[in-house]
Amino acid sequence: MRITTWAEYGVICALHLARRTEEGPVTGRDIAARERLPGDYVEQILLRLRRAGIVQSTRGAKGGYALARPSETITVREIIAAAELVTFDLHCDTHPLDAERCSHSCDCSIRPVWMMLQKRIDEVLDGVRLADLLEAEPQVRERVGLPVLQG
Repeated sequence: MRITTWAEYGVICALHLARRTEEGPVTGRDIAARERLPGDYVEQILLRLRRAGIVQSTRGAKGGYALARPSETITVREIIAAAELVTFDLHCDTHPLDAERCSHSCDCSIRPVWMMLQKRIDEVLDGVRLADLLEAEPQVRERVGLPVLQG
């Protein structure tokens, strides 16, 4: 699995909004500038996150984007699925090399491995909340079951 810029920037934008919850709506341009991301990209990602119900937008002079729900209720899987549209692209489903060999009616011993991997990735991403990412790296490492690096 490769994490695309859509997925990575989606998480960065959502995390940025989670950090600034008390400030009210934040413009996409401000997020792009502070996170050093391309502005057009950020606007497209925020639109996808809004369509998924992760962020909400407010029009007007003091408008912008804010989280639509508390960060404790938003999973990393939701963010990636909204920004990227999928969390794991099962290539044999989306880009079959040979329609006969890769069809669901065909016996494929490899497909169950990819399906299991997709399930595990989704489980891991479902287990991490946006609020978890508000912590410092050592706490996040501990939360996701990775060893804490010693400086």
